[in-house]
Amino acid sequence: MVKRCSKMTTDQLEAFLAAQPFMSLQPSAGGILVLEGDFSFSAVFDGQPQVEDRYALRIIIPQKFPAELPEVSEIGNRIPRLADFHVNGDGTLCLGSALSLMVRLQETPTVMDFASKCVVPYLYAMSRKLDHGIDFIFGELEHGTRGLVDDYRTLFGLQREEQLFPALRCLLLKKRIANKRPCPCGCGKRLGKCRFNERIRHFRKILPKAWLRKHLLGK
Repeated sequence: MVKRCSKMTTDQLEAFLAAQPFMSLQPSAGGILVLEGDFSFSAVFDGQPQVEDRYALRIIIPQKFPAELPEVSEIGNRIPRLADFHVNGDGTLCLGSALSLMVRLQETPTVMDFASKCVVPYLYAMSRKLDHGIDFIFGELEHGTRGLVDDYRTLFGLQREEQLFPALRCLLLKKRIANKRPCPCGCGKRLGKCRFNERIRHFRKILPKAWLRKHLLGK
C-alpha cells in the first residue's frame, strides 16, 4: 500500500526547484505551498516528435499533498482560457480527472512525479496544439460529468455506464459489506467471489478514504 504523507517534504521541494531553476517558492499562508515561474520541459512520447518548451505557471500544493492534488494555472498568456483548450472556469489547467491523476501517482506520489506524469503530458499536448494545430494527442474527454463518467468507466475496466455507480458505491462501503453485494461487472456473483474485487481493492489502496468521500460524495 502506498504510504501518503501529510505534507510535502523539504527534500521533495528542493529536488523540484533544482530541476526547475526558473521557478521559486512564493509567500503563502494556510499551510499551502505556491510555486511560480517558468516551467521548462523536454519530452517525447511514442510515435511523436520531441518537444522542448516553457510555460509560466503557478502550482499550488495543498497541505495534505499527495492525499489532495495540486492546482496548476498558467500565469502567462499562451494558453487560451477556453474549455476547448482544457482550462477550467477558475483558470486552472484541466490535467485530467482527479481519479486518473491519483492513479498516475500511485507508485511515487511526489511533486516531481506530479510534474512529470501530470503536468508535462498536458503541456506537451498543448504545445503540439498551439504550434501545429494538432488535437490533444492523448485523446480528449467530453467536458463536465459526461467526461468524468467515461474516464472512470475506462479506469475501472467496465463496459457499460450503469456499472460504474455500483462500483463506486463498493469503494465507499466497508469491505465486509461490499463483498456481499452483487458484483458491478454483471457476472452474477457477489463482489467477494469475483476477480473484479481485485480492481476494487487496488483503488482502495491508492485512494485515501477522505479523498473518496470528497470526490465521490462531495463531503
